[in-house]
Amino acid sequence: MSSVRSALEADWLRICRRAVADLERMLADRPSTAERAEETGERGSGGDRTLVIDEAAEGFVFDELDALAHDGYEFTAVSEERGEIDYGDRAVRVIIDPIDGSLNAKRGIPHHALSIAVADGDTMADVVFAFVHDFGPGEEWWARRGEGAWLNGERIDPSVGERRGRDGRLEVLGLESADPRWVAASIRALAESAYRLRALGTVAASLCQVAAARFDGMVSLRRARGIDSAAGQLIVREAGGVVCFPRCEEPLGAPLDAAATSPVVAARSPETLRELARIPA
Repeated sequence: MSSVRSALEADWLRICRRAVADLERMLADRPSTAERAEETGERGSGGDRTLVIDEAAEGFVFDELDALAHDGYEFTAVSEERGEIDYGDRAVRVIIDPIDGSLNAKRGIPHHALSIAVADGDTMADVVFAFVHDFGPGEEWWARRGEGAWLNGERIDPSVGERRGRDGRLEVLGLESADPRWVAASIRALAESAYRLRALGTVAASLCQVAAARFDGMVSLRRARGIDSAAGQLIVREAGGVVCFPRCEEPLGAPLDAAATSPVVAARSPETLRELARIPA
């Protein structure tokens, strides 16, 4: 084995792309809902029933992490299904959601994504690298802290702002945790904030839409898990947007784990972020 090296120095973009290639082949081999709906009989660390495709996707990512550890890199992995796995260094965390939007993947609905974040601490503010691959449109999003964000190899323009109508409402607002009961409870605030709602069914992909200013903002109506938001929130911030977790003491203080700690809110401007942060119950 090689000498010990910090996993912050690893080629994470290359690692993530290799995992994407494996996931694409796996999903192509299981094209039907019947095949993708098969369950393992277990529940992941986040509490959801584990699908066979979730377990397989996670396995591909951990194959890459095992190889990285064999090359002398140390870190701790936190994943939706396996929970926390110690690879020798708790100061560097790798946050993995193998398929964010598993229900979409199961039903053949386009938006479902691999989300991987690398951090030098325990909270959203500590994420240094972020990667999201949305398998539906085949879009690759990634960012490095302090260096910007990219979509399919093109740097995202951080100067693009939001769009509002004459009455001041946002043109398009992304919505997650879109249970009809939660939507009903927040409907007045939603109607006052936006003309149209879009619910993709994946927090990671929805955050990326804010990064590209396709959505003028995004709100999860209930507490989101850290693994769902970790990568997307850095991509938003490096693309010129802003993010907060309103149930935490600090705006970016949500922990990097599988617990549902706080709603996540994203926008293209601080003023809109403050407006949207009042929506989640």
